[in-house]
Amino acid sequence: MGGSERVGTAVLIELLIIAAIVLSLCAVISNAACHEEEKQALMTFKQGLTDPSNRLATWTTGPDCCQWTGVVCGNKTGRIVELRLGNPHDSTEDLLFPGKVFERSRFGGEVNPSLLNLKHLRYLDLSGSDFEGEIPKFLGSLKNLRYLNLSASGFGGLIPPQLGNLTNLQDLDLHGLLPSLFSDNLQWLSNIRNLQHLDLSITGLSKASNWLQVTNELPSLVELRLSDCQLGLIPPLPNVNFSSLEILDLSGNGFSNPFVPSWIFHLSSLVYLDLSHNNFGGGIPDGLRNLSTSLTFLSLESNSFNSTIPDWLYSFSHLQYLSLADNSLQGTIPDAIVNLTSLESLDVASTQVEGPLPSSLAKLCSLRKLYLSGVTLKQDLSEVLQTLTGCISGGLEHLYLSRCQLFGHMSNQLSRFQNLTELYLTNNSISGPISESLTSLKSLTSLDLSQNLLNGTFPEWFGQLPELQLLWIDDNSLHGVVSEAHFTNVTKLRILVAARNHLVLKVSSHWVPPFQLGVIDLSSWKLGPRFPPWLRFQKDFVFLDISMGEINDTIPNWFWNLSTQFFNLNMSHNQIRGKVPEVFDISPPLGYPAVIDLNSNLFQGTLPCLSSNVRTLDLSNNSFSGSISHFLCYNMEEPKRLQNLHLANNQLSGQIPDCWMNWPNLLSVNLKNNNLSGNIPSSIGYLSFLKSLHVRRNKLSGVLPESMQNCTQLLALDLSGNSFTGNIPSWIGESLSNIIIIKFCSNNFQGQIPETICKLSYLTILDLGHNNLSGSIPKCFMNFSAMSIKRNSSVTVSRTTGQFRSSLEATWLMIKGLLREYSTTLPLLTSIDLCYNNLSGEIPEQITSLVGLISLNLSTNHLTGMIPATIGQMGSLESLDLSYNRLSGEIPQSMSHLTFLSVLDLAYNNLTGKIPSSTQLQSFNASSFTGNTLCGPPVTANCSTDRATSGGGDDSSGGDDGGDGPDGDGSEVDWLWFSVSLALGFVLGFWGFVGPLLFIESWRLAYYGMLDRLRQKINSV
Repeated sequence: MGGSERVGTAVLIELLIIAAIVLSLCAVISNAACHEEEKQALMTFKQGLTDPSNRLATWTTGPDCCQWTGVVCGNKTGRIVELRLGNPHDSTEDLLFPGKVFERSRFGGEVNPSLLNLKHLRYLDLSGSDFEGEIPKFLGSLKNLRYLNLSASGFGGLIPPQLGNLTNLQDLDLHGLLPSLFSDNLQWLSNIRNLQHLDLSITGLSKASNWLQVTNELPSLVELRLSDCQLGLIPPLPNVNFSSLEILDLSGNGFSNPFVPSWIFHLSSLVYLDLSHNNFGGGIPDGLRNLSTSLTFLSLESNSFNSTIPDWLYSFSHLQYLSLADNSLQGTIPDAIVNLTSLESLDVASTQVEGPLPSSLAKLCSLRKLYLSGVTLKQDLSEVLQTLTGCISGGLEHLYLSRCQLFGHMSNQLSRFQNLTELYLTNNSISGPISESLTSLKSLTSLDLSQNLLNGTFPEWFGQLPELQLLWIDDNSLHGVVSEAHFTNVTKLRILVAARNHLVLKVSSHWVPPFQLGVIDLSSWKLGPRFPPWLRFQKDFVFLDISMGEINDTIPNWFWNLSTQFFNLNMSHNQIRGKVPEVFDISPPLGYPAVIDLNSNLFQGTLPCLSSNVRTLDLSNNSFSGSISHFLCYNMEEPKRLQNLHLANNQLSGQIPDCWMNWPNLLSVNLKNNNLSGNIPSSIGYLSFLKSLHVRRNKLSGVLPESMQNCTQLLALDLSGNSFTGNIPSWIGESLSNIIIIKFCSNNFQGQIPETICKLSYLTILDLGHNNLSGSIPKCFMNFSAMSIKRNSSVTVSRTTGQFRSSLEATWLMIKGLLREYSTTLPLLTSIDLCYNNLSGEIPEQITSLVGLISLNLSTNHLTGMIPATIGQMGSLESLDLSYNRLSGEIPQSMSHLTFLSVLDLAYNNLTGKIPSSTQLQSFNASSFTGNTLCGPPVTANCSTDRATSGGGDDSSGGDDGGDGPDGDGSEVDWLWFSVSLALGFVLGFWGFVGPLLFIESWRLAYYGMLDRLRQKINSV
């Protein structure tokens, strides 16, 4: 080797050594540990958080915070550039799959300003947390942020305009689960010129009228999501600047625009368009043709489009998702649908589109999801499945055929759809047993066969569906025994809804289910008599219904420790004994309010206290006792979310405390049939949303508080069966303008009926009976508009009927001494009851204009005058009671027109003359007319108008009826002498026997001695 070669070799070695040193230095730099000040910032940030699932367990005092969970550092600098702390579990799926523990992995607490020390932070994700209060304003000082995700993080209040200082931001996601965030002005967005992705869904933007103007000026915007933002109106847009927009979601705003704005059709880059759940109408707009080459996603669901599906829509060859559901679209699906060659999901559910299905549908080889629910097919299920046999059957994953008027048995052709993961056949007329062909659907995760006519047993082969997660078989006629074998392999089952069948669960007392259910609905199953011990192993349920389960047992202590994260607990209509926890401390998933229904059991003890997260509490029909003060006044500083409170039919006592200001969301309160006493407290006036108040059959007294007039939303007010006094307040007719039911019967109200009550145009039931009311019946009753309309099942009572039904109303009506409950027929019921008062004067003729009235009871008053001649126009009357008054004159002939009358009582008045002839009136018992001077059927008195002429003109009748009296009527003279003789005979006979007993002692002693001997003989027999 020459010298030059040795030199070259040495240089090469030196270069290699230098390269190795550089590479090692780069490796050191690339693995640089985080900086101490940033590490301390993270530790301070962690101290402000609550971390129930210990997700930040790696955040310790170790040397390198770049290795901590969710922390990303720059390779060269070691500076923290990303914090990925979003909840790893999907919030929506968690409701169905509680094993994903979304709730338990949510951060809470506060976001500490120590984050400001992370000066290189570009990415911040705190989504899916449970923070409170407003979004921290200091986040607007993180100037290097390019990505900010605070979606579903629990923040509320005003979106801070300081976020507009994040001028480098490209992605901003603030969408919520509940509409708690809001903004009145979006001008702050105009500073973020680089923004590409913006999601403000489910935030309140009703006052942000500049939303379109501002977003239109963002030149880089690619994605805009403003669903469920309460926008109200889409303003005109003369110039479209955000031409780069690819994703536009304006769904769920209920826009007042009658048609889809035309500027949307000029967004030539649009690939995703969601206009669902708005009020757009007319035909499907022709302007959509401009997007035929770009759109891959189009949803017009839940609008008011009323045309046929246009033929040009089938030329959208790139369309992958099409939803036209819940519109008034007509016609059929044509064969041209085969041109949608890219279609993966088709939804025409709940439209007026009709079958039959075109055979070309089977050629859509890319179709994975087909939603036809609510489409009128009127076919045998096997025919529909036969139509879908083709390349579609090999790839179809979701098939929805609910409410399609299908019939026949479950078809074996189901086995051809081996890739099905979701099958929905609910609410049809499918009969017979559940088909075993389902066992071939090994990928099936969701199966809904509810509300059909299926019979037979619950098949044991359900255990051969290993992927099954959701199962609905409720409302069928299945019967037989269900055992452990039915659930052997369904380890992934999360929803089991099988209510209202005839099934019996027989499992070992030591059975440990192989699944963890989130939804358990076994209502009407025979589960008892023991409380189901297998529930002990179901620790993630959010919905439990074991009502009507024939359970006769005490509730075990372990049950109350299972879960507090449910939003529905129903154990009603059993015979469960024992006590409930002192406090129902419920924390439903995602903040949803809970429903607790324990009614119709044998629970006893004092009422439990409630946390703020309960929406409905029904403890009625039990044996709870004691005061309700601790219940109503518990934790006064925490306003409750309770809407429905039902404590009827218990043994509660004491006064109603003055704590109603703590329950501002109450809609219905039912305290009837208890032993409550005292007055209604004035704080009841804080219940401004209250729709029904029932305190029937207690021991309440006093006058009604004036504050009650603040309850302007009241629809039903039942105070009957108490001891309330004073006048009926005039403000009832002025403040409670929506009220439907007033029941004040069996109290001590006095004075006159206020005429202001006639302003209640929606009133259908007025019961003021059994009081001390005086004066006359107001003529203005004719203003009860809701009683002036003849009703049938298709006519609603008023504009408030929907709200009325939502408060679980029922009422009681006294008809002919029978107390009847009306619930499902309540919208058809109209009644006025003023019985047992001191009312006087005549029955106003104006009351007969209430042609929709079903029951009228004016009995036991001091009414005079005649029955109104126009009473026959009240053609809806089924019950009429005018008994025990002082009415006079004849029964009006028009009463024969009351053909629906089933109850009639005119007894004990001063009515005279002939009872009008009609099939209806003659069908009543004579007791309905007794105590009057009436004749004709059904009473026995003869109504012959010329009895004297007919009697004297017939010698064969005997001659005793001759005219030898002053009026020429011998029969009247004979009757007079008969009456006198009868009376005289009675007097003589009575005193002839009783007189000696009273005045002659020996007779009296002999008589009583005889009675005593007779008694002894009877006793000895």
